[in-house]
Amino acid sequence: MTCLLLGAVGEGQVFAYHGAVNLLSPPRSRLDIEVVFDLVCPWCFLGTRRLRRTLERRTDVLAEIRWRPFLLNPDLGLGGTGRQDYMARKFGGEERARRLHATMTDLGRPEGIAFRFDRIQRVPASIDAHRLVRFAAQHGQADALVDALFTAYFCEGADIGRPENLAALAARHGMEPRVVQRFLASGLEAEAVHAENLRAHRLGINGVPCFVISGQQGQGAGHAIAGAQEPEVLERLIDVALSEAGEF
Repeated sequence: MTCLLLGAVGEGQVFAYHGAVNLLSPPRSRLDIEVVFDLVCPWCFLGTRRLRRTLERRTDVLAEIRWRPFLLNPDLGLGGTGRQDYMARKFGGEERARRLHATMTDLGRPEGIAFRFDRIQRVPASIDAHRLVRFAAQHGQADALVDALFTAYFCEGADIGRPENLAALAARHGMEPRVVQRFLASGLEAEAVHAENLRAHRLGINGVPCFVISGQQGQGAGHAIAGAQEPEVLERLIDVALSEAGEF
């Protein structure tokens, strides 16, 4: 399906996925990839890992990734909620939740994801984590931090709604914890996260992950595909975007 892009991105909100460089190889084609995601969505973790694998094997492509926040639980308070109650409300019972967890665990294994849903005690509000991703993008650390946040939550059971946990994760990627703590306390970027979430809904994006792929600087149509797609599907979409941008 064809989808409008999500609008202008602030300076520093772009991550260039460079991969391995061979100076003797032909110049690589450039792509813009927008990833609409939520950090408490296991399908988003799976989908972004598959996107990473796709780009690693597409050595002919230089992708610029723009991380677009989506809030699955926009009304959840900053303190989050107990996971057991949340899963009962969302899925109607523990048995259905267990089946989902088993499916996700099996799907995650080939992507190097060791899902440990049993370690998760609380479902956090994800807005502060999204704010931190936007802040990290200004330092070229968004891609690594997104994966670290997913791993901390889904594999280690960390509460990524707590500022001290977010600051500790940011520190592992070269960011100053006190600077991150001041940023989180300031409330900066919260309005932007809500605006991005609203814009995604207005564009008809009601589930995540959603990938919007187009040629460099929007050349050609932007094509959107939802779900944690296999690399082969993402590759076909990449080829369509490159063809429409005149890169082939």
